[in-house]
Amino acid sequence: MKRRVFAAILLLALPGFARAGVPVPDDYRMDDYHAPVPDRIPGGVVVHAGELAKLRENGHPILIDVLPAPRRPPAMKPGTPWLPAPHLDIPGSVWLPDFGRGGLNKVLLAWFHEKLRALTAGDYDRRLVFYCQENCWMSWNAAKRAVALGYRRVLWFPEGVDGWKRAGLPLAAAYPEAPPQTAPPSP
Repeated sequence: MKRRVFAAILLLALPGFARAGVPVPDDYRMDDYHAPVPDRIPGGVVVHAGELAKLRENGHPILIDVLPAPRRPPAMKPGTPWLPAPHLDIPGSVWLPDFGRGGLNKVLLAWFHEKLRALTAGDYDRRLVFYCQENCWMSWNAAKRAVALGYRRVLWFPEGVDGWKRAGLPLAAAYPEAPPQTAPPSP
């Protein structure tokens, strides 16, 4: 009995562990994106690091990182050089920053939908894997959004790049796809 209680406490304390007690919202998460996430995604499938590594070898899924791209600090003096820290993600991923925000304006939503159509060559049965960091609602929102757009093989990797790294799997430098300049993300 003590072992079971200890195991349950240990699992809940592990970073990146999706929790069954976190309710699945009816809509998108609109704020506080870095918080415990549910253990499921409606209309999609949860995948973990080992499964994703095997899938990458055999199934050729489209990997989509939705972490927001770093932005130049607004208080920085004009002309001051700014070099954000390099972003690492799962090799072969496409980095679509901000796709996981809860509210997207129509222009940005259309851009993301077009990016998914291009990545899948219009095949709504291609496997799409969405991730961000651990305990990141942006990947959950992005997976939910892909399901809403009609994609039928949506996978969500809630452990994100942190879980990938923790599993000892390789990372690669990533560069964000630039969304339309006229369409800043909604809050």
